[in-house]
Parts: sequence; C-alpha cells; structure tokens
Amino acid sequence: MILDKELHIRLMDNGDFDLMVKWLNDQRVLEFYEEPPSNLDRVLNKYGPRIEGKHYVTPCIVEYNNESIGYIQYYEIQENELKKYGYLGNQNIYGIDQFIGEPNLWGKGIGTKMIEMMLKFLCNKGASKVLLEVKSDNVRAISSYKKCGFRRIKDLNNNLVLMEWIAKIK
Repeated sequence: MILDKELHIRLMDNGDFDLMVKWLNDQRVLEFYEEPPSNLDRVLNKYGPRIEGKHYVTPCIVEYNNESIGYIQYYEIQENELKKYGYLGNQNIYGIDQFIGEPNLWGKGIGTKMIEMMLKFLCNKGASKVLLEVKSDNVRAISSYKKCGFRRIKDLNNNLVLMEWIAKIK
C-alpha cells in the first residue's frame, strides 16, 4: 500500500490477529494506546469487520525491514465526531490512530516516518485535515506528531489532547 526503503504500510489481514493480541497485551503499549488488554475473540470482533471492509476504519500493519512492528488505522471522521471536536460538516477530515508494538523500536524515528507516510497517502486521497487524539502525558508521541506538522487544538476528556494537521495546498 505505502512503501519506503525500510518501512512498509500494508492492509491488515487475517494473519495479523495473533500479533495484535500480543501487542494489545503489552502493558508498555497499552500505557499509551486507548484500549484495554485484549484476547483473540476481542481482536476478531473489533478488527475482523474492518479487514472485511464492513467498517469505516481501514486497519494497517506497519513493517520495518520486513518485520511487522506496529499498527496504524485511518478513517474519514464521522459527522458526530466532527461536531464533538467543533468542526462544521465534513471537509475531507481524516483521523489516524497508531502505535509501534515493539517497544525496543521506540525512539528511533520510525513512528514519525510512518505518520509522515500516512499523511502523504491521505493527502493524495484528498484529505484537507488529519486529526488524532493523544494522551497529554505521552511526551514522545506528541513530539513525533509536532515533527510531522500537527498542532495542539484542545484538551478533551480523559486526559486526551486533540491535535490537527492541515494539508498544504499544492
């Protein structure tokens, strides 16, 4: 789907469920990703319909040097969410959520690179803005998002911050 020299973002498939269970049970990952510990049934129920195209979220796996190392998803933000955030009508606004599931790879710039790749992909799909929510104490992620051009928009409930990236007009 999206390729770079070392980094590849591909659509998630049925062979990735066990990997998601592993990552979604690592307390280091869950400390920053808004999801409870998981099991195979929960992963199948949540991500199965997304893989099958029966959900508005598109799930992807991030590979680094041909090894699966993380997850990123993108979606057009739904009308009710836009209103919650204070946006009027859909202006091709997308959302992303992501994590690197292998903590030994944190702090190496991989997350920043995968987000930059996804932003370019979404820009080519016509995105005018991309939004994300991040825990306010996730300093490493916020730093990465700022490097990618995101800016802090407002504080949300549950210790979350809304950040926005605006596409540059070509």
